[in-house]
Amino acid sequence: MRVVIIGAGEVGFDVARTLSLEQHDVVVVDTDPAVLEQVAQRLDVLTVQGSGTSIHTLEAAGIREADMLIAVTAIDEVNLIACMIADRLGVPTTVARVRSDVLGRAESVLQASELGIDLLIHPEESTAAEIVRLIRRAGATDVLNFCDGRLQLVGMRLDPGAPVLGRSLRELAAELSPLRFRVMAISRGFRTILPHGDERLQRNDQIFVLARPDEIPVIARAMGKLEAPIQRIMILGGTKVGAQVARQLGDEKNRQIKLIEPDREQAEQLAEELEHVLVLHGDVTDIDLLVSEGLGEMDAFVAVTDDEESNLVTCLMAKHLGVRKTVALLSKTAYVPISQAIGLDAAVSQKLAVSREILRFLRGRHVLSVATVYGLNAEILEIEAKPRAPIVRRPLKALKLPRGVLIGALLRNGQVEIATGDTQIQEGDRAIVFVTPDQLAEVERLFDNR
Repeated sequence: MRVVIIGAGEVGFDVARTLSLEQHDVVVVDTDPAVLEQVAQRLDVLTVQGSGTSIHTLEAAGIREADMLIAVTAIDEVNLIACMIADRLGVPTTVARVRSDVLGRAESVLQASELGIDLLIHPEESTAAEIVRLIRRAGATDVLNFCDGRLQLVGMRLDPGAPVLGRSLRELAAELSPLRFRVMAISRGFRTILPHGDERLQRNDQIFVLARPDEIPVIARAMGKLEAPIQRIMILGGTKVGAQVARQLGDEKNRQIKLIEPDREQAEQLAEELEHVLVLHGDVTDIDLLVSEGLGEMDAFVAVTDDEESNLVTCLMAKHLGVRKTVALLSKTAYVPISQAIGLDAAVSQKLAVSREILRFLRGRHVLSVATVYGLNAEILEIEAKPRAPIVRRPLKALKLPRGVLIGALLRNGQVEIATGDTQIQEGDRAIVFVTPDQLAEVERLFDNR
């Protein structure tokens, strides 16, 4: 597949890296020659300097032979126009990253499809949804939903006093029987481990557990994580992300939400819109103000201003004052692992959220969803087994799956089943699969019938 990517920022780079690893022909277009030089040095892709709205630039990138165009610059208009041109030139699939929600509204005069756009991505919506999931799971560093919410993948970091340290996964499964769950991956230092039953848990491991949502609290307690409900929440920043988080959490019972916004006009507007949220006007960097407004009594603190340094510092202050759950919005994905290393509970990135949406769309007709976790060198696929696919009707232990592939669970006739060696996948089953980048093509082959 030939893919043209408009925009060589962090999102464009991440998507280009993934597609390049899968042996696709990738061309990256950007106006900045210095950025393109870095891309060319680090990735096996072609680069073209110029604007994504220029037909001459797109022609140089081979747009007429492209199977897909992905426009992920920081400017909505550039992304929209690039997709429109690509559609007119016969490119089968176009993807645009757009911050404005005008095209996504039901009452909009123009819809994305009328502009030739197959997938429209709103990073703020994806990021807000991720923050809300993290707040609802107090002890989690990551929360991802699969199989229409019937399964959750929850990341948890093992504290020095965690009761499970030194135990093997096989021992852990026996102790927590009859709970059905699976530790799908372990992030240990800079390594990603797709573990077997003899793997023993170590201090500071970040483990990723796949289970039904109603069983997650019990598993979290076994890991030494407190799952007490979060009721009092302070949100720093009335950005689009902050407003959406406040709106979703404020509509839930027994939640007390405070939102602090530095711009008076924006604060007044949000106060009118958010019925169940106390909106305050104030300097988000004023620690005395935050303390006087009860920061130390909060159950959770969410910093989503446009200044990521302020988000980091205020979250660290919140942890120092005893706040149980802190979440920071970071624009640089490289800061995400650093944030957890210095004591924050969770961090989210709009750019990573965009990459996830694009990868989910790229996987094709039998891959229902795709997720990635920053720092974890694996993708999580929700994939459907096609009729006569090589994976069906044979016990998993007889398949001799390649190293770097781990099947965690199935959804069959609406029922969730945690996978074991005796599990046999049937046609139409939806499987949750952890896979390292070098084995993606093999997994798609196993589940397809082509």
